[in-house]
Amino acid sequence: MSHAETAATLLETAGETFAAEAGITLRDEPAPLYRLLVLTVLLSGRVQAKLGTRACRELVDSGFGSPQRMRDAARDDVHGALDRARFINKDRTTDALQDGAALVADRWHGDLRRMRAEADGDAGTLTDLLTTMPQVGPVGAAIFLREVQLVWPEFRPHLDGKAVDGAAAVGLPTDPQELAALVDGDDLARFSAALVRATLDDHVAEQVDGR
Repeated sequence: MSHAETAATLLETAGETFAAEAGITLRDEPAPLYRLLVLTVLLSGRVQAKLGTRACRELVDSGFGSPQRMRDAARDDVHGALDRARFINKDRTTDALQDGAALVADRWHGDLRRMRAEADGDAGTLTDLLTTMPQVGPVGAAIFLREVQLVWPEFRPHLDGKAVDGAAAVGLPTDPQELAALVDGDDLARFSAALVRATLDDHVAEQVDGR
């Protein structure tokens, strides 16, 4: 199987972004961008991806899909949503989500497109801004960048170490530029998610291993 064929098979098999798995239709608009940030906070604790996406769905379904609603919610209500999703570290995560929502509301007026403008196309600056959020470190910033490149194309290609590990697992090149050349730019977020899944799920890697 050629590298291009392996990439196409990987996209078909595992090419759903984690945002989509969490029920987020990602657009360059305040609500879906904030919900991606919530998902980022949830996944930054190195929990299982399905646990993080399930918790994100529960939080949004419970009415906490905007920074203002998250900030102003009763702490017990946010904690309860995480509990219904059977999320771990509920106390710490509740505080991180509400404190982070306050930061987004105050600094960027609830609109992460202002963060985008502040970063001005520089991934390092965007990483620095993201890591001002409670519970978001470099791992979390990488998660956000992998997903947001769908709607913020100036950050393409973003194929970080986790994605490169997935490439190695299925016999693809481990140079990010070579990897990026295997798919259309609009497919990079899906491709990156699929590569990450290849590191998390041996079954995915076995299905698409091109070696």
